[in-house]
Amino acid sequence: MAELVHRSTDGGIATITLDSPHNRNALSAQLRRELLDHLTAAIDDDAARVLVLDHTGPVFCAGMDLKESRAAGSEEQGVQELPAILERLWHSPKPVVAKLAGPARAGGVGMVAACDLAVAADTATFAFSEVRIGVVPAVISIPVLPRLTTRQAHELFLTGETFDAPRAVRIGLLNAAVPVAELDAEVTRYTDMLALGAPGALAAAKELLLAERPTDLGAGFEAMQRLSAERFAGAEGQEGMRAFAEKRKPSWVPERLR
Repeated sequence: MAELVHRSTDGGIATITLDSPHNRNALSAQLRRELLDHLTAAIDDDAARVLVLDHTGPVFCAGMDLKESRAAGSEEQGVQELPAILERLWHSPKPVVAKLAGPARAGGVGMVAACDLAVAADTATFAFSEVRIGVVPAVISIPVLPRLTTRQAHELFLTGETFDAPRAVRIGLLNAAVPVAELDAEVTRYTDMLALGAPGALAAAKELLLAERPTDLGAGFEAMQRLSAERFAGAEGQEGMRAFAEKRKPSWVPERLR
């Protein structure tokens, strides 16, 4: 059986590519299994500093594979496995960038939302199309809703309306929408910036971004002061300050960016 998800690592960037264009990169059982395996392997690979979620074909991801979902009971539905993929993207200690040359629907939009950054061709379109086939964007709501304003979420979840990439930027789903000819360069611009960050500092910054906001201001400042002091005194902080003083790149910066 041909592999539906590929992984390659070059210059600190691990690219994970959905390669099932015959069904618009739908989340079939095989693709879900391989995607989770490749995400886990990339996160565990010391050579990978940043992850890019890419695709072949004209569609990024059409959502769940409806052919597999038809006539399947609730315990056999693919959405049972989707949370593991979304959680792996969301909680990856390494930054994850979604790269879309084409449309995303339903579960595909959920994966975009679960990535730290997302860049799309300005011709890409999006939709939470679930209600139009009698289902609900339930699982993907976990990463999606923090990205959207309440009004936008109500409109798009309830109408299932298709919206374009510029609107996706305005509502917080994407970081950038660029002409397709500029997509590779824009993704590289982001991944190069991310690769300049220290691995431990990036992981700690992600934890900070995902943590609940403190309700006790004093306790919040105390915890953040402790984290800040630990990072300044830690090996990465000390190396970063030495590199700054010596006018060189820190040791964690990939050779190609030195």
